[in-house]
Amino acid sequence: MNRKKIIIIGILILMLAVLLYFFFGRKKENGVAFETTVPEKGPIASIITSTGTIQPVDTVAVGTQVSGIIASIYTDYNAQVKKGQLLAELDPTLMQATVDQIKGQLAQAQSNFNYQQINFNRQRELFQVGAISKATYDLATNSYETAQASVNSIKAQLRSAQQNLSFTKIYSPIDGVVLNRSVSVGQTVAASFNTPTLFSLAKDITKMQVQAKVDEADIGDVQMGDRVTFTVDAYIDQTFEGKVSEIRLQPSTSNNVVTYTTIIETSNADMKLKPGMTATVTIYTKEASNVLTVPVSALKLTIEPGQVTPPYRLIENQAADTAQNAVWVLKGNQVFRQAIKVGINDNTKVQVEGGVGAKDSIITAIVSTGQGTPENMGSNPFLPTPRRRR
Repeated sequence: MNRKKIIIIGILILMLAVLLYFFFGRKKENGVAFETTVPEKGPIASIITSTGTIQPVDTVAVGTQVSGIIASIYTDYNAQVKKGQLLAELDPTLMQATVDQIKGQLAQAQSNFNYQQINFNRQRELFQVGAISKATYDLATNSYETAQASVNSIKAQLRSAQQNLSFTKIYSPIDGVVLNRSVSVGQTVAASFNTPTLFSLAKDITKMQVQAKVDEADIGDVQMGDRVTFTVDAYIDQTFEGKVSEIRLQPSTSNNVVTYTTIIETSNADMKLKPGMTATVTIYTKEASNVLTVPVSALKLTIEPGQVTPPYRLIENQAADTAQNAVWVLKGNQVFRQAIKVGINDNTKVQVEGGVGAKDSIITAIVSTGQGTPENMGSNPFLPTPRRRR
């Protein structure tokens, strides 16, 4: 092997040794970079989401107490009705016949009563002068009293028959709007066991309520008067306002999920909300405006002593170590844990009521670096160097 080849091989070996040292032989220099933020001022709220159904505040089911055939209907869907307005009428023929029959029975009973009264008066006078026996007088008295009782009984039957006749006319019990009409002319309705519903009336559809189903895990946070917003599919870009007016105690269980009906009052002055619409509800159980907040991630961050390297210095704070809520603060080159008092938590940010100020740098994340690159990466000169954040 000539001298020239030996020199070339030596140079190649030296270059290989330099490259091996550069990639694998150098001691990795580790450092830290902090991601920080400052407390921001703004609104924060704790919310509960649910779904519900739009319903009128007061709905009345109008039915009939007697059976019969619908002879006439005087209203229809969406019609405005007044209290006492005639809505429908059943065929009164049979009811009228019953009234007429009882009137005939009453006339007959009244005639018999009049005869028995005259006979009783005559028998009493004869008995007083001793012209008849006590048995004959008692018989006259019994006939008179029986006739009187018969008249009273038939009068009661007549009042019942007349009342049933009046029930063939269906009147509106309230001022309102007809939501539903369940019958048509010629239809037979039977009121033998329960009252059939003929009409459903809403008292005032300018005021609506949302019947929301709130999960048992959330119902403890809901209070009367809580502010509510909701949307409906018909007006997806519009947000409606309301407030909690009632929390019903009767639970509802579906698929092993227990919910409680929560009533939310809302205005419907523009008549956009219609009965039966599905509402997506947001209940604001707690809310505040113009308060300091920090990310929830800042409270969950943990920093071990070995993670803080020069030029940064870890400062011990034993009081903060035992605090229920604390954040890490970066002040100059000092890193220390600071106890804070928290308020509302919306799972993204948390309200700070004390412990840090608006200008404090709150550490939200710590990034270990080596030669400007993350610790778990080699110091490859061909990879870009990430920017150091403080």
